[in-house]
Amino acid sequence: MIQIFGTLKNFDVKTAQRWFAERRIPVQFVDLKEKEMSRGEFDSVVDAIAREAGSRADAIEEMTDKKSKDYASIAYLDDSEKADKLFENQLKLMKQPVCRNGKNAATAGLAQKTWETWK
Repeated sequence: MIQIFGTLKNFDVKTAQRWFAERRIPVQFVDLKEKEMSRGEFDSVVDAIAREAGSRADAIEEMTDKKSKDYASIAYLDDSEKADKLFENQLKLMKQPVCRNGKNAATAGLAQKTWETWK
């Protein structure tokens, strides 16, 4: 089952939902305003993105929304502190949508090319 983490007001989240709906791919939407990722879910997403990005630090960078007004609070932290800060402030600092296909594949932001390979 594919999960989409984000907020209903985010344009990219709506685009992702539409993309999967047009292909009749069932998804589970998790509204970050109501329920943020658990530590296990967060680590699973980071690990899945790290497989593609190269390292856990690169995955955290990829997941961080650099356009966020709160980005300055995380920009100069070291890698372990960035991960903790991103986990604690998912709604404000994380790039949306975060899409997860099981425990082995995940994306942050729009990634239609990657989604095409998911079953």
